[in-house]
Amino acid sequence: MKKWMALIFISFMTLTLAACGAEGETSGEEANGGDGAPAGDGDNFVFGYTSMTQNNPFFQVLEEAIREEVEANGDELITTNPAMDVSLQINQIEDMITQGIDAIFLNPVDWEGIRPALEMLEEAEIPIINYDTEVKDMEYVTAYVGSDNKNAGRVAGDDMVKRFPEGGKIAVLDSPTMNSVNDRIEGFMEAIDGQNFEIVAQQDARGDLETALTITEDILQSHPDIIAIMGGNDPTALGALAAAKAANVSDIAIYGVDGSPDAKAEIAEGGMLVGSGAQSPISIGVESVKVAYQILNGEEYEERVPVETFLINGDNVDEYGVDGWQ
Repeated sequence: MKKWMALIFISFMTLTLAACGAEGETSGEEANGGDGAPAGDGDNFVFGYTSMTQNNPFFQVLEEAIREEVEANGDELITTNPAMDVSLQINQIEDMITQGIDAIFLNPVDWEGIRPALEMLEEAEIPIINYDTEVKDMEYVTAYVGSDNKNAGRVAGDDMVKRFPEGGKIAVLDSPTMNSVNDRIEGFMEAIDGQNFEIVAQQDARGDLETALTITEDILQSHPDIIAIMGGNDPTALGALAAAKAANVSDIAIYGVDGSPDAKAEIAEGGMLVGSGAQSPISIGVESVKVAYQILNGEEYEERVPVETFLINGDNVDEYGVDGWQ
């Protein structure tokens, strides 16, 4: 019965996650330049876009922001969806190189495993605008645009310290292949250091709601006395929340990072999801496009463009609303 309740919750929370379609999808007619000719023909720029997965509202909104800016300039955007498969991502990038892209917006499935694609892009002399999650080999990257992920984790940790001044047992759901999550967890750990918190479980949830749900079910059985869970992103936090609800647990505090509409809705309800280190996918998209055009036009540009992060909790969630991203 508990598992059934959890599955119902997942179905509700993930209705928005399929908006970008099937694995490996290339959006619209951009793949062939829109007129049957190879991409890159003519006077307009053609950009490639790849994220770790388009089955995540954060990246859906970010892609929409990039597409709006690019198409407003009369240029084209080729979008692919590797769906958390680094081998597929590398193959898709190779295809985009063949199609003649002028620059690429790149968010890696695996910050280390993406290197073969970076080498191919360098050989093709295609600028790389790395966004949201840094690749390990930053020497291949032309510019990086992303949230202050360390601060996004730190503000969640600061809030947890205020909420539990005497500390207690907690769980951490991370994702080691995602450097953005690594930074968030590092900031979180710094915030709670020396504050009497005991991490009784730390596991890889892959940034995924269903994975987090399954892991949290086991954690709650093994450690029924935990007081809080830190998730590396909002889907992870929502998966932990689903598991807690299914187990009839109501007295733990759950944190995420993103500031997604789904997470903000839960925060506004005043339940177990109490805070999210918020970022703005719209701002990341707009700033990424701005840097890309500066690079292609031979203008001066910043090699690193930080985007502000901050905590959304019960005190300020009404300011940001639950119907969209900030």
